[in-house]
Amino acid sequence: MDVSDVAVSGPDVHARPRAWQTRYRRVTILGLRVVIVAAAIGLWQLMSGPVLPTFAISKPSAIVVSLGSLLGSSAGWADIKTTAFEVLVGFAIGVGIGAVTGVILGALSFVGQVFEPLVSAVNSIPKLALAPVFLLFFGIGDWSKVAIAATSIAFVMFYAVYFGMSTVRRELVDIVKVMGASRWSVLKYVTLPSLITPFMAGLKTSGPLAVVSVVVGEFLVSYDGIGHQLYVDSSNLNAAAVFADIVVLVVITLAINAILGLLYRIVEHRLGMAKKNLGDERICRR
Repeated sequence: MDVSDVAVSGPDVHARPRAWQTRYRRVTILGLRVVIVAAAIGLWQLMSGPVLPTFAISKPSAIVVSLGSLLGSSAGWADIKTTAFEVLVGFAIGVGIGAVTGVILGALSFVGQVFEPLVSAVNSIPKLALAPVFLLFFGIGDWSKVAIAATSIAFVMFYAVYFGMSTVRRELVDIVKVMGASRWSVLKYVTLPSLITPFMAGLKTSGPLAVVSVVVGEFLVSYDGIGHQLYVDSSNLNAAAVFADIVVLVVITLAINAILGLLYRIVEHRLGMAKKNLGDERICRR
């Protein structure tokens, strides 16, 4: 038997057990998550009333009823659509502004040294203190909440990308420059691929932050949205409705995280395929 035949057939022998182990691990992790959540909900149901005050934490059964009422009304879906719109638009604007600013100031080191302390100074201002300013400019409608979310996210993405620029391998940049690459080529083929990990870390952090920022803005001044409904329900001491609103916000956050996780896997797969193709090309050249 030729050595090359052994090398080719070798990985196929272990491919199926490894795939089975991966699936088994995923199913086990998912099962443990379901068990933990179910146990927590069951314990909550049993302790609510005899041990814990129902008016403060309600019961899971009552929360399900309130959630059904929320999802069964046109007003509830209108609030969900409003909050989802504010979260998604604020998230997109904040990510765009923060990432682009981080790349520019990271690529231009002198400009970055000038502006980075100023960005830190502005970031130190509590975002809630800026809420009245946004309300004056954009009113009490959707765009004031979009502005609050975008501002909070922009700083997170800026620092993720800006400090990620410092992790780019300097020797690799020098080698590409020696080969005659322009500044744009270095940025496109060396710098930006190296920013995938910090960029995705910033996205994962910004997702829940967008929801929190929008809800806080709606909680302060608004006439619709889940945050507004949360304020009304808490003012009326309706614990079941409050937790139903929280469940909706958790679902929105989990949906954003799931989309971001899928995006990261797609990008990771593309980069892996690109590296494999580059390696095959180098082998062929040899």
